[in-house]
Amino acid sequence: MNRSILRHVEACPVPAGSLLDAHRLAGSYTDCFVAEMAGDISTAQFVEAFYTTPLFRLERLLLTLVFRPSSDAAARQLASGQRGDFAAWQVEQRRADELLMAAGRTRSWLQAAPSAEGTCLHFGSAIVPARGSAPGGDPLGSVFRALLDLHLLYSRALLRAACRRLTQH
Repeated sequence: MNRSILRHVEACPVPAGSLLDAHRLAGSYTDCFVAEMAGDISTAQFVEAFYTTPLFRLERLLLTLVFRPSSDAAARQLASGQRGDFAAWQVEQRRADELLMAAGRTRSWLQAAPSAEGTCLHFGSAIVPARGSAPGGDPLGSVFRALLDLHLLYSRALLRAACRRLTQH
């Protein structure tokens, strides 16, 4: 299938009713990015592409220093629903078109949703407030706040890399 990127990676609001939106509504920090691609792309295809890009493989390599190793085969099993963990993450929730992963206070969310032109690929993150933090306070805290700009750049790069990988298959 000929797939091409129709819309470059852009920041967007967290889609209402999504698994990530529940964290936004609960007061967590959230961000969300979207890219639109031609063709029909399933969430399983998106998840596999995302976690097997060269960029994410580098992250996986770094994570093996602290967490268990992960592989492309494990990413395929996660994408197909045959596994509930991957590297540092555990599946928090899964729907037919969404996957929400949890690791400590962070959440990673992926969604492939049909659009008029093809498929909208969403990637977002949440950072839940630390236990015992004041209600209505900054959910990030000083460490996450200091790393936020880097996180936002990296999130865009990860989604772009997944789109590139999908155009190759």
